[in-house]
Amino acid sequence: MSGAGAGPGEPPGPSDAGPGNDGPAGLLPLRWVDSHCHVHDARIPDGTDAAVAVAADAGVTTLITVGCDRETSQAAIDAAAAHRGVHATVGLHPHDAVNGVETILDLLDTPGIVAVGEAGLDYYYDHSPREVQQRAFEEQIQLANDRDLPLVIHTREAWDDTFDVLASVGVPTRTIFHCFTGGPDEAGRALDIGALLSFSGIVTFKGAPEVQAAAILCPLDRLLVETDSPYLAPIPHRGKPNRPAWVPHVGQFIADLRDRPVDGIARATSANADEVFALPSH
Repeated sequence: MSGAGAGPGEPPGPSDAGPGNDGPAGLLPLRWVDSHCHVHDARIPDGTDAAVAVAADAGVTTLITVGCDRETSQAAIDAAAAHRGVHATVGLHPHDAVNGVETILDLLDTPGIVAVGEAGLDYYYDHSPREVQQRAFEEQIQLANDRDLPLVIHTREAWDDTFDVLASVGVPTRTIFHCFTGGPDEAGRALDIGALLSFSGIVTFKGAPEVQAAAILCPLDRLLVETDSPYLAPIPHRGKPNRPAWVPHVGQFIADLRDRPVDGIARATSANADEVFALPSH
């Protein structure tokens, strides 16, 4: 994932293939990876089993389901064990930093864990004191480095401190800024340290021009798409409980922004997810 230019595999011109559709006659359905969801969450519409099945029908064959504390990390592990194509992370969200990273350590020994996180800083809600958030973030960065795992970052209204903590501990080789909400400046800083940017339904919102600008400039080989379900449903489903099956709407919107075929976005983002999470070959 060099990050130089738009990357290989992005053909010019628009495409008629819509989200989750088969595209031109005779071609297989597009494959998508939801690089960040909480499909184990009780608020997922119709439950985990149904959400995984409906996602697969929409071409979303691979889901990264993300833990935020001990309970949700264990739930993510259980969902991954029950469903082929679902892979779990283990992490301590900044909201839950007061619980201490030691509460999730043993779960990282579970075979098949694909990342540490989501971890980071959230100065919008400050559910945990900032110094506690920073300490938990530092410890999880070190865990990702020690275990050679990707780091999934949550950052909100904390860009400078996020980059400072990463610099002080050492940026993991594989780092993902999930639900990217910055603009071109923040995107440039993240890309300069080798990170990938994962875009959620927020990129489809009318009030997110800065996020859209970041999605345009992000090199294709550093781009991921996600739902963050059950949160942040994309247009045209905004306001409803989100689900992994809707990640193609995010991909289609980015394809339109970049004036590129949606199949190229699907292929690239899926390949990027496969590589960054070291997923089994497809």
